[in-house]
Amino acid sequence: MSSCCTPDGSCGTGAGETAVADSTATAYRVSGMSCGHCKSAITASVSALDGVLSVDVDVDGGLVTVTTAADPDDAAIAAAIDDAGYELTGRAA
Repeated sequence: MSSCCTPDGSCGTGAGETAVADSTATAYRVSGMSCGHCKSAITASVSALDGVLSVDVDVDGGLVTVTTAADPDDAAIAAAIDDAGYELTGRAA
């Protein structure tokens, strides 16, 4: 019988494990969103940027939260949102 526990008492098989990088989540206010299509369009456009780890779109709240591997490139994110047909109006407080 094999165990997944390591000699130091932690658990894991070691297979497929990757280091978790430091990340930065930044919320932006975006105008013009009203439906699921808006969410899909913004998610696809912003996700295509280098360094973007995840995108969460809150259509009702008018917020797009972008998690990046390093400091976010606000200009690139604004351009991606603009390309999707919406307007980034600034960072959320």
